Amino acid sequence: MIDDFAKTYLHDDLRHVREVVVWKLDGLGEYDIRRPLTATGTNLLGLVKHLSVCEARYFGEVFGRPFPEPLARWDDAEAGETEMWASEHETREEIVDRYHRVWEHSDATILALAIDSPGYVPWWPRPQVMLFNILVHVLTETNRHAGHADILREQLDGSTGFAARDADGQRDAAFWAARRAEIERAARAGDPTLA
Repeated sequence: MIDDFAKTYLHDDLRHVREVVVWKLDGLGEYDIRRPLTATGTNLLGLVKHLSVCEARYFGEVFGRPFPEPLARWDDAEAGETEMWASEHETREEIVDRYHRVWEHSDATILALAIDSPGYVPWWPRPQVMLFNILVHVLTETNRHAGHADILREQLDGSTGFAARDADGQRDAAFWAARRAEIERAARAGDPTLA
């Protein structure tokens, strides 16, 4: 009973956070979804591309149910260098559509297998896993990158939240300027070297 509950709970959370990541692209132009917004080049479309590859591997290869479209091998270092960004030849539609197809493939794997079904992750130090391990891992990875996407989107246009409905009730720029000033004041006051 607890196994079914855990599997459903984790799967539902994964479905939700996937939608959050894709929503972060909505309403932005091609340049904004592609441009590097950190020193390491992190960008919104690259996060979606990375998550599609990651999820396809974990719910595909790991359980002997490979994603039906070509993927670079997990140990292909050259391919790994381009996994976090989109070239000018890759479109938003291609990347997002592939992510949706990956969801369908992953969901089929999750629904077909018991939570204790065995899998094998050759790139992990302890490669023998169960579906439970992979659900937790992919959910954690997706949440981590959803957090990155939250920050990137806020930097671009101030949008925050989990979905378009959240944007409607956002506070105005004056509220956020006052909040930021309050936090800056507290940060300075909390550091004795700045007094």
